[in-house]
Amino acid sequence: MSRLIWVRHGPTHQTTFTGWRDVPADLSDTAAIARLGRWLPADTPIVSSDLKRAVTTADAIASGRRRLPHAPDLREFDFGDWDGLHFSEVAAKHPDLSRAFWEEPGDIAPPGGESWNAVTARVGASVDALRDRHDGDLILVAHFGVILCHMALLTGMTPYEALGHRIEPLSVTVLEQTATGWRAERINHSA
Repeated sequence: MSRLIWVRHGPTHQTTFTGWRDVPADLSDTAAIARLGRWLPADTPIVSSDLKRAVTTADAIASGRRRLPHAPDLREFDFGDWDGLHFSEVAAKHPDLSRAFWEEPGDIAPPGGESWNAVTARVGASVDALRDRHDGDLILVAHFGVILCHMALLTGMTPYEALGHRIEPLSVTVLEQTATGWRAERINHSA
């Protein structure tokens, strides 16, 4: 049995689509970061997306854990032309597409961006490669969309079902491999 312990990066306070734009995380809540660091298993390696909000969060909670090289394929969705735009701007520019992106996730992508299925394939391959190189549990610090895509992939949730879950900044989602497959042990847990 092994676990994938997903941690969403610290808050960014962005009110726009935030994908591959490299914005910082607000890590000023040192008490929350300390609680999270204590809650996570001490002997588990930690890896993060290469975006600075994930890197700095992983560094803040590492607490002596072995830091693996950043994994660029754990980046958030590439929102393409939508990145940096407010949701209302996107809805005004692309009303049908923006609605379908959330209500019919799969192959629908923003202009110049990635679909749910593309992100799922990218993240799934990256996590498989990490698991091939590292036995046992892994702590992965990444992003809202990445965590939901991988949770749906492993547990059999539909993308639409997965999008119904909240994944708050600094929350933990634990996926556990059992004898019969993967299950979500925790979703959006606050330490």
